[in-house]
Amino acid sequence: MTFPILPLLSSPEDPKLDDLSIAGHVLFPYDSLNLSKHWIQQFQSQLSIFVQVEKNVSVDQITELLNLGVEKIFLSDETQYESVVNAGLPDERFASPVLQSNSSLIVCEKLNDLAKYNNDENRDVYYDMTKSDASQDEVDQLAKLGYTVILPSENLTTKKQENGKISISFTFVNTLVTDRQDGLFTTLITSPAPQYTALGIVYSSKESIFAAIDEKVGVYQSRKRTHELWYKGKTSGATQKLLQVSKDCDSDVVKFVVENRKGYGFCHKTSKYTCFGDDLQSSGHGLSKLDATLQDRFENAPEGSYTKRLFNDESLLVAKLKEELDELIDAKGNKNEVAWEAADLLYFVMCWCTKNGVKLSDVEKNLDVKSFKVTRRKGDAKPAYLEKKQDNSPPNAPTQNASQDADFQLEVIDASDLTSPAITKAMTRPAQKTSEIMKLVLPIIENVKTNGDKALLELTAKFDGVTLDTPVLSAPFPESLMNISSEMKDAIDLSMTNIEKFHAAQLPKEKVMTVETAPGVYCSRFAKPIENVGLYVPGGTAVLPSTAMMLGVPAKVAGCKNIVIASPPSRSTGQLTPEVVYVAHKLGASCIVMAGGAQAITALAYGTESVIKCDKILGPGNQFVTAAKMYVQNDTQALCSIDMPAGPSEVLVIADEDADADFVASDLLSQAEHGVDSQVILIGVGLSTTKLKEFQQAVTKQALALPRKEIVGKCLAHSYILLTKSYQDAFELSNQYAPEHLILQINNAASYVPDSIENAGSVFVGALSPESCGDYSSGTNHTLPTYGYARQYSGVNTATFQKFITSQDVTEQGLKSIGKAVMTLAAVEGLEAHRRAVEVRMEKLGLL
Repeated sequence: MTFPILPLLSSPEDPKLDDLSIAGHVLFPYDSLNLSKHWIQQFQSQLSIFVQVEKNVSVDQITELLNLGVEKIFLSDETQYESVVNAGLPDERFASPVLQSNSSLIVCEKLNDLAKYNNDENRDVYYDMTKSDASQDEVDQLAKLGYTVILPSENLTTKKQENGKISISFTFVNTLVTDRQDGLFTTLITSPAPQYTALGIVYSSKESIFAAIDEKVGVYQSRKRTHELWYKGKTSGATQKLLQVSKDCDSDVVKFVVENRKGYGFCHKTSKYTCFGDDLQSSGHGLSKLDATLQDRFENAPEGSYTKRLFNDESLLVAKLKEELDELIDAKGNKNEVAWEAADLLYFVMCWCTKNGVKLSDVEKNLDVKSFKVTRRKGDAKPAYLEKKQDNSPPNAPTQNASQDADFQLEVIDASDLTSPAITKAMTRPAQKTSEIMKLVLPIIENVKTNGDKALLELTAKFDGVTLDTPVLSAPFPESLMNISSEMKDAIDLSMTNIEKFHAAQLPKEKVMTVETAPGVYCSRFAKPIENVGLYVPGGTAVLPSTAMMLGVPAKVAGCKNIVIASPPSRSTGQLTPEVVYVAHKLGASCIVMAGGAQAITALAYGTESVIKCDKILGPGNQFVTAAKMYVQNDTQALCSIDMPAGPSEVLVIADEDADADFVASDLLSQAEHGVDSQVILIGVGLSTTKLKEFQQAVTKQALALPRKEIVGKCLAHSYILLTKSYQDAFELSNQYAPEHLILQINNAASYVPDSIENAGSVFVGALSPESCGDYSSGTNHTLPTYGYARQYSGVNTATFQKFITSQDVTEQGLKSIGKAVMTLAAVEGLEAHRRAVEVRMEKLGLL
């Protein structure tokens, strides 16, 4: 939109909606909306609907708004923007206060360099004046600079002047420029949906624009009678209703969208609809012309005409719709015939629409709404419409049935050909927007590096809504912050004991491992703990003591001197999660950094006045945490390593005909509920049609009962069932995918471990080994490589917190054994000092 004011209305029932819709865009508060499937239909076609959301509006609710056809959503803060980016929603559908982002920008004060942040006028910048007193001059100046000013509807008027109000017409004309000597503005007149036809060119003055916007009619400047305004149709009857006003990118051409009086065109030649030669009866071309014709015929068709018969005889019209659809299908392969038959079908479709009071503009508006959707249903046909074909696929590759719960079904792929492009697509993870995330992360990193504790406190207040006096809680931790139930303590104690048993068993069996590689040459290796380790535990609204256990217990077993935990405080309580504090106490952690996100990672990597600089950072997190970890490990100033790259959670289940469908479904859904970018894959070995149906039904039934079913549905939209003939093929696909979690629900599952498994984060063997056990209490670690990194990374283990140092002890006999080989190799590499270091010793020992 190119109107310089964005009206904020109180609700869709705001009495000023009709007047202010002339701006082409309006903004509603989320709380004022009564949403439904066809909610957007109440507004005129050319009106862009924006919605303002508060902090408490969830990503799922925001997604619903986008799917209902809201063009742009105005976010409250950077945290909310991070959430929608994490959910994979398109930046261009948002306005946010984030300076470095791809969304439109919301500001409350002038920017020092507007061109920098509006990307040379390619990015909308909204100036929010809804909570401040604004004068006409202030608004006009901001609009001239290029801001779109947000103002509440009660402060606005469509009149040229009204006491105490901001005139939207006055602001609009004050942003216009012209190079004409008479000071007029070239004005393009167009029709609304569905024609969108250029009707003609006229000229406007400031006064004519004031009158047009105030009266919402076509008013222009007469060039013959220079002191008169030209009210279109005042004498001829060819009046116009003004629907929308805008301007071009250079502010020197005005555009009016008008609705002509029925039966009249725009041109002074009464037989013409436009000034470009279109006949009055044309009403555009193609579908728009057909729409206008049928609307007229519905009212005026003579008795006995075919169109009148179609309108009156519903059974005939339905029969023709079916007949023409069949003819269109039969025309496949012949371009001309397809076009011909499609035109016939569209004629009868538009007859059906007209009969039911639907115009082409109504259909187009629904198409626009559907184009705004950010989530997609699978789109399977209803079973009654599926053509029954002879099944040429393998007997164990059944056709997937569509159902009313298609959102909770996995797409089925025949994987008998392991090189199929469909398999490649299925095993490709959802893309991550790394470059866009880094634009947001880098300013945070620089802020914390420069300002230390001060930045941490400010960012915690900004992102987590909690004001702290200090960013660090030092040990010993107060009992009051560990107030948890005895049942929870028992669960944590049991889990930590099992984790400690398993990770202690991973310690080297001997303090120093020594091998005599050649006579007199003794090579050794010994382990030392990494001194300072930072453990990131996500928090805020989540309670994740398991992450603290999985990271902290191996660090304790390895003997790390300083265990530093970072976790954000709860927005609701302003305090740390008590379960996490209890785990930190059990671990003997030095302190807890009360911060989250990229700011916490930066503090751990570089240190601050209160935060110990860590040598290694470990732990999961969102894309912002991952981006910060990847950045600091590559910065030589930080001298900090990380555990592994991280991505969305994932599971791959291999199941056969004997697998329990409820068990399989529960394992798939336990990962699907993590987030919309998670992925779950089921590889079925020799499945019958009946068994596959059991799996799909179990997934649907369990998914519908979950509180996070909306997230589950979006995850399942890019998750798959791959059908194989053999266990060998199943493991080949699994190793190719390299899953974070691999679950084996097959006969004799243990017999396939370890020989059949090359790439996996952690394996869950047998029907009674759900992934949840590994997440909490079995003893294995749940911090695992995702996104295919299981090909080259291990999950967190005791060695993750150790460094291994080698030593060599070379005796006189040893120099005799390897000395000449060393000198030969050093010489060929041109490293004379290396060669001499051996030679001088051998000479003194008389070995040369």
